[in-house]
Amino acid sequence: MIAGTAVFDYNNDGLPDLYFVNGAAVAGMDKSSPRFYNRLYKNNGNGTFTDVTDSAGLRGAGYGMGIGVGDYDNDGYEDVFVAGVNQNQLFHNNGNGTFTDVTAKAGLAGVDPKLGKTWSVSAGWFDYDNDGYLDLIVVNYVRWSPENEPACFVEKIRGYCSPSGYEGDPSMLFHNNGDGTFTDVSDKSGIGRHVGKGMGVAFADYDGDGFTDIFVANDTFRNFLFHNNGNGTFTETAILAGVAYNEDGKSIAGMGTDFRDIDNDGKPDIFVVGMLGDTFPLFRNRGRYFEDITRVSGVAKATVGLTAWGAGIFDFDNDGHKDIFAACAAILDNSEEIDHVPSKLPNLLLRNQGNGTFVDVSAEAGSAFVAPDTHRGAAFGDLNNDGKMDIVVTNLNGKPDILINRSQNANHWLIVNLVGTKSNRDGLGARIKVVPATGPAQYNHATTSVGYGGSSDRRVHFGLGAATSVEKLEITWPSGIHQTLMGVKADQILTVREK
Repeated sequence: MIAGTAVFDYNNDGLPDLYFVNGAAVAGMDKSSPRFYNRLYKNNGNGTFTDVTDSAGLRGAGYGMGIGVGDYDNDGYEDVFVAGVNQNQLFHNNGNGTFTDVTAKAGLAGVDPKLGKTWSVSAGWFDYDNDGYLDLIVVNYVRWSPENEPACFVEKIRGYCSPSGYEGDPSMLFHNNGDGTFTDVSDKSGIGRHVGKGMGVAFADYDGDGFTDIFVANDTFRNFLFHNNGNGTFTETAILAGVAYNEDGKSIAGMGTDFRDIDNDGKPDIFVVGMLGDTFPLFRNRGRYFEDITRVSGVAKATVGLTAWGAGIFDFDNDGHKDIFAACAAILDNSEEIDHVPSKLPNLLLRNQGNGTFVDVSAEAGSAFVAPDTHRGAAFGDLNNDGKMDIVVTNLNGKPDILINRSQNANHWLIVNLVGTKSNRDGLGARIKVVPATGPAQYNHATTSVGYGGSSDRRVHFGLGAATSVEKLEITWPSGIHQTLMGVKADQILTVREK
């Protein structure tokens, strides 16, 4: 299940770097061997990366799972939170290429007074109360321990036990106190009252009320949609909103997810990946509710025979329409023996045709893209700053895939690098509307929480098609400040400071 990977610029040199979370020896959850260290790779700017794990102090401890990146103290440097089975860790970025473990000081060890240390899979940073400091949600899976793990067999073949045989756990919400410490507000906020089997988490303000909402993909359990009430509390609305189940009224093995506008109507939509036979639900935001368009969009046909983990909604060909990516592989690493299906699968790329439908273009994405493997998590960002979104995919017990986007077209682009002042410095939660000189208006928002256990480049990307400029760029910051820029040239990384 290991997934965690992140694309972020740890040293502020303008080049996105890579961080990979690794597991540990199952016996004792021991990470002392170098083969289990988490790994930080510095982007050299020439297509190569250098392992700087030791000098940075980011080896980690325990059995790691997912990662969340955000500047929680607004000092201008991205900090790292690692979610794990037996240990969670918060690493403060010191601004000199090194990190310090501040987990204990921050109060983010993830030990519940009643449940003990929960099995944390994913985590995400967002400012739920718009006070200018990033808060943290930690998504928990099931109650499990190596001491009590039952032996599960299929026709005398040992396999992993189904999550249906375990009790779920609630997620945890931590409020940033602004002094380097956090307060557990899970119960107070309402988040902790909902027991699930969480895997992926994504954020968006789906109803446009100015407060960031939360979507949690659950494994073999209905999804959660936490509506932010704007007063420090959340209401779970997935059933009423139409995103709890697929269109057949069934729970899926929900894993990775993304939550952003896929049809340029200004309302964030939801994409979730699952396992063989589930299809991967695509929910279109209709304002007060969501419509399951998985079948009519062509996504069901493309995904019914697949299992996937990581997921993302990005415009990979810069034509102005966001596409869909899924990192695919079977659940079991010995599925050939047990399920008689391959454990290694090719990745999936669905091109947005701009008319509400998607077409599978995976075969056209290159031989490396479609090479079958035990793909797990995925993170996204423009690694070489050429305006094309790249993909980093982790593989179970193997080397990751670094998929550089080599799309051959004349389409233009814009990447917006936000710097908050009254809002959180990363600008997470800011909503952006661009009106290209040609083509329809587009919408996106700042978030790093994408997919399954991953964290993506915080910069906000737009494909502009044939437009060589943006007539108007409008930003609605979490603080409520509205900022407008006129006549913005295309094909640049534009830094915008909140004012």
